[in-house]
Amino acid sequence: MSHQTASSRLPEWARRTIGTASQVSTVEKIVKQRSLHTICEEGRCPNRAECYAQKTATFLLMGPVCTRACGFCQVAGGKALPLDPQEPEKVAEAVALLGLKYVVLTSVARDDLPDQGAGWFVRTMESIRARNCAVEIEVLTPDFRGEEACIATVVAARPVCFNHNIETVRRLQSYARRAATYARSLAVLAAVKRLDAEIFTKSGLMLGHGETREEVLETLLDLRKVGCDRVTLGQYLQPSKDHLPVHKYWTPAEFAELGAVARDLGFAHVRSGPLVRSSYHAGEPE
Repeated sequence: MSHQTASSRLPEWARRTIGTASQVSTVEKIVKQRSLHTICEEGRCPNRAECYAQKTATFLLMGPVCTRACGFCQVAGGKALPLDPQEPEKVAEAVALLGLKYVVLTSVARDDLPDQGAGWFVRTMESIRARNCAVEIEVLTPDFRGEEACIATVVAARPVCFNHNIETVRRLQSYARRAATYARSLAVLAAVKRLDAEIFTKSGLMLGHGETREEVLETLLDLRKVGCDRVTLGQYLQPSKDHLPVHKYWTPAEFAELGAVARDLGFAHVRSGPLVRSSYHAGEPE
């Protein structure tokens, strides 16, 4: 692929908003007091203040260190940390204190665990529901190396939505992702629908790695072929000089056009914009 990169000057539409201190501090205090992690913080999400104010948050389970360390991701990579046996209950407590109505549970990849963390998702969901069975829970999982037993474990716990991000187009998978493949990600989403057709499935793409419009459309079509119901499209922003460079900043107009195409293809829930991330407005109707 071409090694040409975009200008280092960030377009106005891609600039992060940090929000007010009060919006962020309440959540930060509750999370940090319990030694919990959110992808909002670890991934430096540009929408964290907005989401916190709307009473949604995305908890990062099983520690802040990922066993894969993809080149685009802000989350640290390396040797995974031991599991905190109290984490599921701590997350449930934080959800209750924050009054969250819709919660997204994600995790680092834990290729070191026998079930790759599938059971940990279930334990956390059970803890949340034990306090308030009305809380809606979306999961954003790694690919579990494609092992259907792991996928089935999470599906059996009946999240309202099962999200697994394909991240980029077919051609750029090995460039952007470590130990993950395009076909495997599609297979994960297909397996969820095969195991329980009533659970919404969701996936997301980060644009800016050098993909073409035609390749994005191909990916959207492939997602629909496996029954994917929801999709997010956002701009990749380089977290540091050690991460993959940005090859293009897609404009708001281009994101709007891609969003319209996604709706025409039959996605029931579409979020498409420069600062959109996997969990952006996840609990809200289209």
